Amino acid sequence: MDGLYEQLRIAVHQVWRRRWLAVAVAWGVCVLGWLAIALIPNSYESRAKVFVQVQSILPEQIGIGPAERQNQMLRLRQTLTSTANLERVVRRTDLNGQVRSERDLAREVQALRERIEIIATQDNLVEIVAKSNLSGFSNAQNARTATAVVQGLLDLFAQESFGDDRTETGQSLAFLDEELRRRETQLREAEQRRVEFEQRYMGQLPGEGSISQRMAAARMELSNLDQQLIAARSAVSSLRAQLNATLAMLPGGAGGGGGAAGQLAQLEAQLSSQLGMGRTDQHPDVIVTRSQIARLRPLAEAERRSGGGGGMANPSYVSLRAMLAEREAQVSAASIRRAQIEADLQQLTARQSTEPGVVAEQSRLNRDYDVMKQQYDRLLANREQVRLRSDLQSRTDALSFRVIDPPSRPTVPAAPNRPLLLSLVLIVALAAGVGAAFVRGQLQTTFPTENRLAAATGLPVFGTIGEVVTAAERAFRRQRLRWLGGSVAALCAAYAVLMVIEFWQRSTVA
Repeated sequence: MDGLYEQLRIAVHQVWRRRWLAVAVAWGVCVLGWLAIALIPNSYESRAKVFVQVQSILPEQIGIGPAERQNQMLRLRQTLTSTANLERVVRRTDLNGQVRSERDLAREVQALRERIEIIATQDNLVEIVAKSNLSGFSNAQNARTATAVVQGLLDLFAQESFGDDRTETGQSLAFLDEELRRRETQLREAEQRRVEFEQRYMGQLPGEGSISQRMAAARMELSNLDQQLIAARSAVSSLRAQLNATLAMLPGGAGGGGGAAGQLAQLEAQLSSQLGMGRTDQHPDVIVTRSQIARLRPLAEAERRSGGGGGMANPSYVSLRAMLAEREAQVSAASIRRAQIEADLQQLTARQSTEPGVVAEQSRLNRDYDVMKQQYDRLLANREQVRLRSDLQSRTDALSFRVIDPPSRPTVPAAPNRPLLLSLVLIVALAAGVGAAFVRGQLQTTFPTENRLAAATGLPVFGTIGEVVTAAERAFRRQRLRWLGGSVAALCAAYAVLMVIEFWQRSTVA
């Protein structure tokens, strides 16, 4: 412990003997440090917070999902610091006074972009930060410029949020309307070509689709008609056999209105009613009725010749004859339809032989029509969705824009922290002065105590002689001590003056 105390006394003594060196080094470090700090321009920072509501129910229904809205936010952040927008900000602030040419404008825009920071958080908050530290501006001008830059960015943010989307939507609607009109004309032309082709080649064939599909449908219908004819002819043969085995007249009773004459009258009245309804002779009901009249007419003549006596008409016979007439009419209608389809098939087959490009032409027409129809339907759906978005944007706001914190007016520079830096320079300067004096004492080969001399030489020290100071020397030393105190006091006073100046400058900004 005594050794440590002795070492401390020796160090203090060495520094004190070289106190003027310590003061000189401290003054030099302070002057250089404070001058460097004075050359650093004050940087004033302005902030603003904006809340952007991107959550909505209705946009989800029309296809505007969260990803699209987040992309819109990202696009707004990128376009906000574009060159065109920053040029507008420069023109609206004191930065415009620094612009003399287009080159100066480009330089100011690039410097402004580096001093702007836009931070978007996950809770839909957007923070806009702008700094101003121009050496040619006063503190008040820098503070005012930072605030004006943030306000200009807020104005641009509002314009980019609501104006550009509506303009873009209107342009999209105009393009889609024009494209739809052009595609509609092409679609009508393609449809007209298809109609003309079908009228030439496929108007009489059943079914829908291409020539081969319609021919296949016609052949299938022919097969069905053949089966119907076979069944109908078999039924006609069976009915004729039953009719031949059934008596036309039953013995006993007088003939009446239920005989062949009465049935003939009823059928003629029925035929007149059908013709009165506008049915032609080719109508199946008219054909069946005429066939029944033709078969009953000889029976009615026979009844009239026989005087209608001897018995009454057999109901079974009359029913069988009516069923036979109906079956024969079905056979006749099916035969006529079969003949018509066979004629159409033969005609189309002949055209295919003479015109082998018919199938290829129909495929091309169908392909062109289908492609145009799909494109038209897709464009129509897109147009309606864009129109719905346009109506939504014109009546509501896709993004809810609200300023949470307006642009702050800075009164204290964000950087540098001059009071702290000035204090640190003073502390470092004092430490550097003490350190320089201590190092200088270590470099000199002197022995401050007898123990050091004995340790260095290895010889015993018999005694020490103290310094004899005269009165004049003592007065001179007191004078130098006052000079030393004045130097240290001047250093502290310079520090205090710099601190006062700094806080006074801050008060002028406020």
